[in-house]
Amino acid sequence: MPQSSPSQSAEDYLERIHELIREKGYARVVDIASSLQVKQASVTGMVQKLGELGYLNYEKYRGLVLTEKGLAIATKIKRRHETLSRFFSLFGLDAETQKHDIEGIEHHLSSDTLDVLADLATFFEKNPEILQRFVKSRRPKRES
Repeated sequence: MPQSSPSQSAEDYLERIHELIREKGYARVVDIASSLQVKQASVTGMVQKLGELGYLNYEKYRGLVLTEKGLAIATKIKRRHETLSRFFSLFGLDAETQKHDIEGIEHHLSSDTLDVLADLATFFEKNPEILQRFVKSRRPKRES
């Protein structure tokens, strides 16, 4: 029975393939393996699975190409990632902390929760004085 939505790992691959295509115009197994820090054999296996699920095709001389279905998922993942990054940036979290936290939670948020975070980010962006009041009201940072 086919999956209704891709696994977290599959989403990570689709996101990275989409980014590579946008950056370089193509996505090759070797580039995906290098950027995700996994073995090429793992990438090949996932690419085959994603192809079977209808998320991408392999085209000679072009490499991997996302199908409409794959592009829709990759775009949704990119939007989710950007929303979380936008939200966390409001509070002055450093890029490394943001990256780590986003990777940890992005696959577990519902669309409804993501919409609330996007709306909250917009609210704070339109009301910087409230954002500043919140930031000032926070407890002192704990030592790690």
